[in-house]
This record gives sequence, C-alpha cells and structure tokens, in this order.
Amino acid sequence: MLAIIKTGGKQYKIAPGDKIKIEKIDKKEGSEITFKEVLLVEKNRKTEIGTPFVKGAKVVGKVLSQGKGKKVIVFKYKPKTRYRKKAGHRQFFTEVEITKIEIS
Repeated sequence: MLAIIKTGGKQYKIAPGDKIKIEKIDKKEGSEITFKEVLLVEKNRKTEIGTPFVKGAKVVGKVLSQGKGKKVIVFKYKPKTRYRKKAGHRQFFTEVEITKIEIS
C-alpha cells in the first residue's frame, strides 16, 4: 500500500513504516499527526486518484523529532564591481514516521 500526500507545498510518496522529513510543523515529539491532503492511494493493485484529493482518505503518522537541515551556502557575486555577499541558511524540518494509511 502506498500514497502520495501534500504538505508544506511539496508532495511525498509514502508507505506505512516510512520515515520522511517534511517542512516544520508545530507538534511535540511523540504526538500523532494526520495528513488529509491525499492525492493518490494504491491498495492491492487498485489505484484511486483524487480530484484534487481522494475523498475519505487520510494518512496518520507519528512525530519523531524536530531539527535543522544541513547548512546551505548562498553566495552572490558580480564581477568588476567588488560585490560579494555570503550567507548561510539551515532549514527547519519535522521527521515523521508513517503509521497507517486509511481509506473509507
């Protein structure tokens, strides 16, 4: 069984037991989270595609941790004008373990 969900402006292909890193959601570690924006569900070789979401489908997961990603260097440079600018960025994320996919 697999599903495609939408969260944080991105889409993720998931199955029960998967661990994914998504955009930060304000939930405590160990709490349960429900994703209702399910775009596609596949069960027993039967695929159901939503328009835009599958009615009655939801994905339940457990929040494992909150964290920051690796540092990304942003460097701007313009030749012959002595313009150089360097900055770093670390994106916040929430790690979620998918526990079950429900279809009603």
